[in-house]
Amino acid sequence: MSTGSSLDIRPVAYVIGLVVTGLGISMIVPMIVDLFGRNQNWLAFAVSTFVTTMFGLALTLSTRSTVGKGLTIKQIFMLTTGIYVVLPCFGALPFMLGEPGIGFVDAFFETMSGLTTTGATVITGLETLPPGILMWRGLLQWFGGVGIIVVAVVFLPFLRVGGMQLFRLESLDTLGRILPRAVEVTRSISVIYIILTVACAFGYSYAGMGVFDSIVHSMTTVATGGFANYDSSFAAFGARAEYVGALFMTLSALPFLRYFQFITGTYRPLIRDAQIRGFLLVILTVVPALAIWQLLENSWGFESSFRKALFNGISILTGTGYVSDNYSAWGGFPIALFFLIGLIGGCAGSTSCSIKIFRFQLMFAAMRSNITRVRLPHAVSAPRYSGQRVPEEVLSSVMAFFVIFLATLGGTALLLAASGLDFVTSVSGAAAALANIGPGLGDTIGPAGNYSSLDGGAKLLLAFVMLVGRLELTAVYAMLTIRFWRS
Repeated sequence: MSTGSSLDIRPVAYVIGLVVTGLGISMIVPMIVDLFGRNQNWLAFAVSTFVTTMFGLALTLSTRSTVGKGLTIKQIFMLTTGIYVVLPCFGALPFMLGEPGIGFVDAFFETMSGLTTTGATVITGLETLPPGILMWRGLLQWFGGVGIIVVAVVFLPFLRVGGMQLFRLESLDTLGRILPRAVEVTRSISVIYIILTVACAFGYSYAGMGVFDSIVHSMTTVATGGFANYDSSFAAFGARAEYVGALFMTLSALPFLRYFQFITGTYRPLIRDAQIRGFLLVILTVVPALAIWQLLENSWGFESSFRKALFNGISILTGTGYVSDNYSAWGGFPIALFFLIGLIGGCAGSTSCSIKIFRFQLMFAAMRSNITRVRLPHAVSAPRYSGQRVPEEVLSSVMAFFVIFLATLGGTALLLAASGLDFVTSVSGAAAALANIGPGLGDTIGPAGNYSSLDGGAKLLLAFVMLVGRLELTAVYAMLTIRFWRS
């Protein structure tokens, strides 16, 4: 176990080098797609592959002497944040060197949005892009989805971020076990992740999508990312595709460790998980409410009202960000509801984002406990979660998370407003980036628009906020304090 206070970045650089190398090798896939399609854009991927892989190998080989050493808490903080800072720089290369030929700020924004599974885009005319670029966007989100599951299961609980210590693995009891255990968890989760992706691709194919669209959209669905191959997102497909998408977005927002337990014969945790029950309860509340609204206010048919409510409601709740209709035109109630459920999110240990359902459950448990103490001062009332008493440390961490989340949301909205954006765009843009949802509200960044018209400063700010939100806030903010570097 490593507990020293000295700052040695070599173990961190070694792991980042390995990940960068993997990213470079993965660029071969979209390169082959463009080669088979006889599209000259394959050259952009060839150059990007070479540059990225060489940098990753150089970084790995120059720090390989650190293999086998444990990581300190400080190094774990640096690793989790460093990966999400370095990878977008290299993942942006294909967007810059080939089509769509955008500048660094836009390319960095697009890549950060992909790796954090946010789904916000600055690219228009998606239908005209080479298939390799569309595949690359899908791969970015697919990698980001499985990556955040590993971070959420292995790293964040150990760092005691936002109450995530509640889900700490018992087998991870030492710092020295972090990286070996990360490899084990990644291997187990990846199998489930691939199975879900393949099943989703077959589902989309059955629903009428072409082979290429089925593959790309299955990757961005299971990652709950939301990158689509068309500017109109899921409005380009038929009704059956919406039902398939709703199913797999829901499955991907559940804890992946529960799937692993289910496959190995332990099915009770999947059934009894308080997160899962709470998440499904939200869906069973939101979808009927939206469907009834559509029936009463917009005079849609029952099937159409239910389908649009189901697909778009689950998409925003899980932070996927697909749209099959311009919900900004649905009326005031749906818009307000979409804004609120986007801040809820799915379950911890899934590909979904935002605050997460368990934190709301813990907050309500603490509220009930406090109300009981006021009403019955001598009663013993401790907050409980899944039948277990919640440690005070966990509650404090969750409450701190809510405060930091709201402060970040407010600060980001103010900065966006200062850049000249209107109130709706500023607030919804801040929420969409921080909760990793993707589309915001209004004409500019709403479901019928994108982020291309924002200035460079606003895009970089939102890219940073995507990173902060994806890593549960504290993991990034801790590194921005002077005390972190002095300790």
